[in-house]
Amino acid sequence: MNKLPYERERSVITREEAETDKKFGKRPEERTIEENLDFGILNLNKPQGPTSHQVSDYVKKILEVKRAGHSGTLDPNVTGVLPIALNRGTRILKLLLKTGKEYVCLMHLHDDVSEEKIKKTMKKFIGKVIQKPPVRSAVKRVERERMIYYIEILEINKRDVLFRIGCEAGTYIRTICTAVGKQLGTGAHMAELVRTKVAMFNDANWVSLHDLKDAYEFHQENDNKDIKKIIYPIEKAVQHLPKVWVFDSAVDSLCHGADLNIPGISKLNESIEKNELVAVMTLKDELICIGNSEMDSKDILKKKKGTVIKEKKVFMERGVYPKRKF
Repeated sequence: MNKLPYERERSVITREEAETDKKFGKRPEERTIEENLDFGILNLNKPQGPTSHQVSDYVKKILEVKRAGHSGTLDPNVTGVLPIALNRGTRILKLLLKTGKEYVCLMHLHDDVSEEKIKKTMKKFIGKVIQKPPVRSAVKRVERERMIYYIEILEINKRDVLFRIGCEAGTYIRTICTAVGKQLGTGAHMAELVRTKVAMFNDANWVSLHDLKDAYEFHQENDNKDIKKIIYPIEKAVQHLPKVWVFDSAVDSLCHGADLNIPGISKLNESIEKNELVAVMTLKDELICIGNSEMDSKDILKKKKGTVIKEKKVFMERGVYPKRKF
């Protein structure tokens, strides 16, 4: 099965056993609907027609929240996965912009060509490609390098080619179609496009605006069954990142902006690399902050002291856990 780079299992290594105090914090799955509406995220199936900004505004009005923001703009005619964060959760969105994406595309060729040639030509596009954004795009039209992780042809029906593509963020699928058509000598264009994956959000757990509206109306009538399945705790947005888990005593200092040092770590994922973006979690699996690793997993386990994470952004509010006593 084709996978994006972040879609790999990472085992957890215990550096030092520890327990967490039940009096402080709360496991994400135990949060109330109101808490998730203030610090949560949902996986919307964007409809065709409105802009991503308009869809975010619809969500804001449906859920009666002050802020709602989307991650990764989709063209008005493109449908599919559009993560939308709520209120305090909107600060997480930049993190999702750089993750790999997956799309299902219908490409239309302008002339007949053999299936064998189509398959052989499209296979050449796996790996690094140089592309220039389309004329109608929001970014400067300069050549840039992007990585195509996989291309899977799902169906070929005469001049219509349906394929799945996993790619680096910022890849233009419309440009890929044009380039394929050029190499085939037939010309081609993108007829339809659906985004099927952004980080851990995919087409298996997306929700429509209509379903979101129904779920929220049921919630107002104290029926929370559907809304609980739709509004995720913000930790869903870092599910794809490598993680370290810290002792309760280290949490508050991290919330005040301190760097994370080795003595504060209880557990960590294997295969953390130096200068990799890492999520720092409590032992209840709450997100504290994200930051860049100063050393890899082996060094963290081997050394007794040293800075592991330089803080980049703090998400947990101060005072949730007690100050460390010296």
